[in-house]
Amino acid sequence: MGLVTGLLTFPLYGPLRGLVWLAQRIQEQAETELHNPASVRRRLEEIEEARRAGLISEEEERRAVDEALQRLTATTRR
Repeated sequence: MGLVTGLLTFPLYGPLRGLVWLAQRIQEQAETELHNPASVRRRLEEIEEARRAGLISEEEERRAVDEALQRLTATTRR
C-alpha cells in the first residue's frame, strides 16, 4: 500500500486495524489468565469451598477439579 493510498484509506481502515489489535491483546490476556497457575489454584479453592458449603455435589466437584487441572496441565505443555 502506497503512502497516498494509506492516507486516503486511513479513516476507513485505521479504526478497524485498531479494533483488531485490541481484540488480539484481549485474547492474549484472557488466555494468560486462564492458564495462570495462581488462577487455577484460586478456582480449586472456590470449588472446595462450594463443596464444603453444600452448593455442589461430589460429582460436580470432581468434574470442576478435572477441568481446572486440565487448564493447569495445558499450561505446562505450552
